[in-house]
Amino acid sequence: MKYYIIAGEASGDLHGSNLIKALKKEDPQAEIRCWGGDLMQAQGATVVKHIKELAFMGFIEVVANLGTILKNIKFCKQDIAAFAPDVLIFIDYPGFNFRIAEWAKKEGYPTHYYISPQLWAWKEGRIKKVKRDVDAMYVILPFEKEFYEEKHNFPVEFVGHPLLDAIANRPVIDPKKFRQEHQLDERPIIALLPGSRKQEITTMLDVMLDMVPKYPDHQFVIAGAPSQETSFYEKIVNGRKASFIQNKTYDLLSVSDAALVTSGTATLETALFKIPQVVCYKGSWISYQIAKRLIKLNYISLVNLILDKPAVTELIQGEFNTKKLQQELDKILDPEHREMLFLDYFALEKKLGGTGASAKTAALIYESIA
Repeated sequence: MKYYIIAGEASGDLHGSNLIKALKKEDPQAEIRCWGGDLMQAQGATVVKHIKELAFMGFIEVVANLGTILKNIKFCKQDIAAFAPDVLIFIDYPGFNFRIAEWAKKEGYPTHYYISPQLWAWKEGRIKKVKRDVDAMYVILPFEKEFYEEKHNFPVEFVGHPLLDAIANRPVIDPKKFRQEHQLDERPIIALLPGSRKQEITTMLDVMLDMVPKYPDHQFVIAGAPSQETSFYEKIVNGRKASFIQNKTYDLLSVSDAALVTSGTATLETALFKIPQVVCYKGSWISYQIAKRLIKLNYISLVNLILDKPAVTELIQGEFNTKKLQQELDKILDPEHREMLFLDYFALEKKLGGTGASAKTAALIYESIA
């Protein structure tokens, strides 16, 4: 069978790579073409467009790159038609994928959506597009099944969260060896996860690095995104005392004592490693003002959304500053606070269901088209 998968961000590349691995177990002859990154490519897929070229953050940024986005949509349709897949699989990335899904449905391609766009957060009206253009939806958050089926009468499959698989199946490292390889000393590690897009890294990392001189008994280590060059980070660090490790976020989290994390999938990853964290987010002023009026949620981090409580502190926009960040970092380094947070993390993991999301999804997709 021939599969065409579209992911547009680092998290989609991760989940897409695990899905590809599972699809190949179901269908050893699978031929896979995709929009994704290095992880999907490593699983044997042919990458047509790399996520480095696709991730645009914020309303203003999308408008500024509209010409490129429209060219990508046109090219994608042409590439799908030339490949003639048995199924199209969309992974999140809604602005782009909904445009392709509408066209693909009219052209007669089976359309499957793995990892739902966050319609429950904003643009709920897009449910009409889902009902019209998507043949099957596989959701990974427990409250999404209720959102689709009870609120909008659209059947979906809750497959569990693929991060459980990604973390459970990762190679176990030797902490001492890891420190030696990356020239880290014996001080406790505070991991800095500033995101994967250039815009957010530039904004987030500069403030995060302000913590370095305030905690001399700890060492700060930046988790570099695979989509960015080392030189890009070096310009932001600008001589400040922080180590840098690229494309080994899970290994870094496994040896860390605390983390400062940009809002996104990384907040959930950090929680599943049971690492106390402060969630941070700051966008352009205009993008934030627009988002504030459109998004009707009590929280921005997946940890708090799933637990439906403020388990981890979120520093958003103006609150993301050096003073506030230091106050919250002090809290998560306090043993009593950490103990309460660990209990919340265990409750979170239980809510996410068991492992096997990628395998379940691959089996359902293959059965539907075989």
